[in-house]
Amino acid sequence: MYSLGFDIGSSSVKVGLLNLETGLSAGTAFYPKEEMGITALHPSWAEQAPEDWWQHLKMALQEVMSQSGISPESIKAIGISYQMHGLVAIDKAQKVLRPSIIWCDSRAVTIGEEAFRALGETRCLASLLNSPGNFTASKLKWVKDNEPDLYEKISKIMLPGDYIAMRLTGETTTTVSGLSEGIFWDYKNQCVSKELMDYYGFDTNIIPSVKETFSIQGELTVQVAAELGLVPGIPVSYRAGDQPNNALSLNVLNPGEVAATAGTSGVVYGISDQLKYDPLSRVNTFAHVNHHNEQPRLGVLLCINGTGILNSWIRKTIAPDLSYEQMNEAAHLIPPGSDGLHIYPFGNGAERVLENRNPGAEIKNLHFNRHGRGHIIRAAQEGIAFSFKYGMDVMEQTGIETKVIRAGKANMFLSPIFRQTLADISGSIIELYETDGAMGAARGAAVGAGLYASFEEAFASLKKAETIEPDLKVASQLQADYDLWKQHIIK
Repeated sequence: MYSLGFDIGSSSVKVGLLNLETGLSAGTAFYPKEEMGITALHPSWAEQAPEDWWQHLKMALQEVMSQSGISPESIKAIGISYQMHGLVAIDKAQKVLRPSIIWCDSRAVTIGEEAFRALGETRCLASLLNSPGNFTASKLKWVKDNEPDLYEKISKIMLPGDYIAMRLTGETTTTVSGLSEGIFWDYKNQCVSKELMDYYGFDTNIIPSVKETFSIQGELTVQVAAELGLVPGIPVSYRAGDQPNNALSLNVLNPGEVAATAGTSGVVYGISDQLKYDPLSRVNTFAHVNHHNEQPRLGVLLCINGTGILNSWIRKTIAPDLSYEQMNEAAHLIPPGSDGLHIYPFGNGAERVLENRNPGAEIKNLHFNRHGRGHIIRAAQEGIAFSFKYGMDVMEQTGIETKVIRAGKANMFLSPIFRQTLADISGSIIELYETDGAMGAARGAAVGAGLYASFEEAFASLKKAETIEPDLKVASQLQADYDLWKQHIIK
């Protein structure tokens, strides 16, 4: 028996196939092979067409099925992971009305800030655990204000994963975890926030019905099964945003455990059982995949928008003749601290950790006579690690300590320089695992469908691939560099 995981990212769509008997991957594929495009009609905008996600899913699924050679009849569950905070709007016929306003779009920052003040900062934080900020609810308000004719046609709004679930099952549903990431969820009253809906002028009917994260959320329709080359009736039994799902994929489910990822954006995500929040909303608290009223499990999320995208930009513009491995080799020749060169990775939209400022990326202290390409490559990776450290210090104020960080061996965590710098500057042990979001979604699907009896059974096969310990000698030098780096962003 097998389960499928669909991971709907902003760079690509990945599909993973999990062998439920061995607990090991039976195949993975992603599409497109180059980064998926993001449309920015105006500065700070970022949109993608939901139909593109669907077409990429089909291509990646076709590749996985061809690779594995398994029978479609052996697939028993489907799980979905997706890029968080996006807005998909559909009409009564389930037709998408406009491109999705995705996570790194900053157009709704002012709207969220005004709502925060009008609703009352203390009341917002106590019930929503966040400022409305630049999240899904505020993006919908932007549509209401700026595209009123289109807004009137909206029957339901969804997150990207809700859209994929709808395409698979024909049903419009969401989850508490999803509603919390859109800043729709009232933790005090355990329901969609009436105060926020009333303030923004939203009808509650615009919210889809709510399903449990691990549950039968619908079944693959006959028509879609034929389109995908699968069999009808496969349950969609798990759905979560990419960061809660990344934590799940690493078996990060209990208070005190911490997960991290560093793809296009970078995230540190720690689990708490306390309804705590950052007064400045620089880090955000969401319902984790295993959150329940009687047993709270909250994910405190630090997000840095510009991490892997900075590394990718440097490769495209400064080192187009080098592979990522060759870039790391060039950077390895440069000593820690990059000879005083500092890079700030804040060039991919408003940064919540900087109180929604959008300062843009910067290169500081560049000297033409002593800095070369290797310095720039290393300084970029150190700057990303420094930005993580800055946010982790904020997280600590909410009770999240990062003594051990679990991460998948992928993206920026493939770089020895980045992961060692992060370990050194944070003082944390980093544990790497051979897993990813698609595999996490596939495991979640198996749990939701009852194919695994427990989380313990689901993760029995997950093995640690590598451990990175902090180097105390380097850490003291890096601390001085970090202190200088930090001075430039403190306001």
